[in-house]
Amino acid sequence: MDLYTPITRGNRAMKMYARKLEKLGIHTLYDFLFHLPSRYENYSLISKIAEIQPGETVTIQGQVLEIKTNYMRGARVKTMQKALVADDTGTIELTWFNQPFLTKMLLPNTTISASGRADNFSRNKTLSLQSPEYEIITGNNQAIHTGRLIPIYPETQGVSSKWLRRQIYTILTQHGNELKEYLPETLLKENRLMDFTHAVQEIHFPKDSETAEKAKERLAFDEFFFMQLAAKKRRAEWHAIQKGIQFEIKKYDKQIKACIASLPFALTNAQQAAINHILQDFQQKTPMNRLLQGDVGSGKTVVAAIGMYISFLNGYQSVLMAPTEILATQHYKTISKLLEPLGVTVDLVTGSSKSIKYQVASSKNKEKNNKTHDTNYILHDTHIVIGTHAVLNEKLQFKNLGLVIIDEQQRFGVEQRSIIRQKGNNPHLLTMTATPIPRTVALTMYGDLDLSYLNEMPKGRKKIKTWLVPPEKRKAAYAWIREEIKEKKSQTFIICPFIEPSETMQTIKAVNQEYEQLSKNVYPDLKLGLLHGKQKAKEKDETLQQFSNGDFDILVATPVVEVGIDIPNATIIMIEAAERFGLAQLHQLRGRVGRGDKKSYCLLFTDSKSVQTNTRLKAMETTYSGAELAELDLKLRGPGNLYGTAQHGIPKLKAATFSDTLLIQKAKLTADKLFPSLSLYPELKKQLNQTLSANISPD
Repeated sequence: MDLYTPITRGNRAMKMYARKLEKLGIHTLYDFLFHLPSRYENYSLISKIAEIQPGETVTIQGQVLEIKTNYMRGARVKTMQKALVADDTGTIELTWFNQPFLTKMLLPNTTISASGRADNFSRNKTLSLQSPEYEIITGNNQAIHTGRLIPIYPETQGVSSKWLRRQIYTILTQHGNELKEYLPETLLKENRLMDFTHAVQEIHFPKDSETAEKAKERLAFDEFFFMQLAAKKRRAEWHAIQKGIQFEIKKYDKQIKACIASLPFALTNAQQAAINHILQDFQQKTPMNRLLQGDVGSGKTVVAAIGMYISFLNGYQSVLMAPTEILATQHYKTISKLLEPLGVTVDLVTGSSKSIKYQVASSKNKEKNNKTHDTNYILHDTHIVIGTHAVLNEKLQFKNLGLVIIDEQQRFGVEQRSIIRQKGNNPHLLTMTATPIPRTVALTMYGDLDLSYLNEMPKGRKKIKTWLVPPEKRKAAYAWIREEIKEKKSQTFIICPFIEPSETMQTIKAVNQEYEQLSKNVYPDLKLGLLHGKQKAKEKDETLQQFSNGDFDILVATPVVEVGIDIPNATIIMIEAAERFGLAQLHQLRGRVGRGDKKSYCLLFTDSKSVQTNTRLKAMETTYSGAELAELDLKLRGPGNLYGTAQHGIPKLKAATFSDTLLIQKAKLTADKLFPSLSLYPELKKQLNQTLSANISPD
């Protein structure tokens, strides 16, 4: 085996653990090395037994004098293992629970090393170590579980930190020489970075905390560095493709201005700036590759519609792909209303119901090609197609596709984005997202894209009144919701973070239980619907459609509703366990209401007593910019919590944090220097390809 051999082809133990290790993202030996510690236990104080003080965390080394199992009655702990260990200064008791196998491992006269907190646990006040880490010492073998900084890893059921520690130590011993440095020594010195091989060794088995930090800094640098290199590689590949479609702009200047003038509202400055960016891109020899980021309601669809109108003026077709049928239908209605009066034909294609025009076009095509049995659906007369994944159907073909727009682009994979582009000859590409992304994160993740931000809301857009509601006002909140529903004929979302109850967080409301509780005890007089991620796609779509039609007064759901759901009559969203979500995600959820002309509200509930948590959630009452909230969360909670329970395509960094702007800048400057001469660094090029194939960098 080498570092990149799948563990399913490894030894018996690896094969046995393969399925469990998948949950940790470990598929190869290399993945083991980059399953990084989440923290360290400091067991570096090696003490003589007679010198130990109660409360100290220590490591002792000595011989087992005796070990036995005591059986417990009527308790969750069935057995207790007690060992007496001695060194040349005294004896100490070691205690474990429900580990009877230890009596066969730690035999009398065995020399062991044990680490843990010393205290007077027993009735007779005998000093002991309870549930210590331990290992048998033989010969000159190096201690890896005791007597040093001990790495503690993210675990899963049946895979402990101790087991992972042993595997990683073995892999480093047997395959460590396969790790090669790929950065020039001058750049390592310039950036004060530890060499790569040493960093991998020290992140797992550091000499001290300072060394561990230096190792983490090097691996964090590499994560950002490869993101930048990958982005540069994708940008270079994009610019190397065949000549794109150059749209005429000046020729149609009057029509474009007339289209904008016909809008029932004035464009914001940010929308106008984004349109100007797109106009410039359309005139270049290389196809446009732009990301349009903006809050819910900031007017991304209008910007996209103007782009599609320009494509139409130039004699080309456009396609807009959305992640859900409801969102696709919403876009269809909006764009049809804006562009059909200007002579543009707009069609809707979804999995459940193909439009009449689509069926007519396909049937005509079948008749034309009856002799050759060609069943492709070529859309000759449709100028704009809006749809879900259904537009990826290989039978659906365009006559001359010039513009591809992908909404909520993080919901689609690289392959799907590639398939839709291949339906044209190097069409322009505009991707859109409402996910609030801090600028530092966006520039790191999307270095291959040109970015446009819609950081203004259209005039007249009503702000959603937001309250952090204290627990004692819950009943009053329930009563107020009922009043709003009955008197104003409004609808309500109630959001819970989990589908099923959690054993470890029993106070956090789960959507299934809450649906039952609300239906029976709180709102027996109202109609409630249930929505969560484990339901089948058809069931979810039907539930959303029923809610949209007004069949439900309240939709009890998980955060699955946070993107692409437009219910104009929904005016209240109540979010349980709000502390479980990042501010950016709470802002996304808040955007589910306020989409009609009624005053709308967001109610946040938390049982947390933390001052920091409540201060963070209070920011929702006064801040209505997704970008500002994302930046605030980055400062307060760090990148791991930026998007709460959902990451939305944000790469899961292992060593780095997006808040480390200085390291991001270092990595970018290094990538800028090395990328033009990448061919001169074969080890670096090899590492980049391996990193890309392992999906360590974002797609």
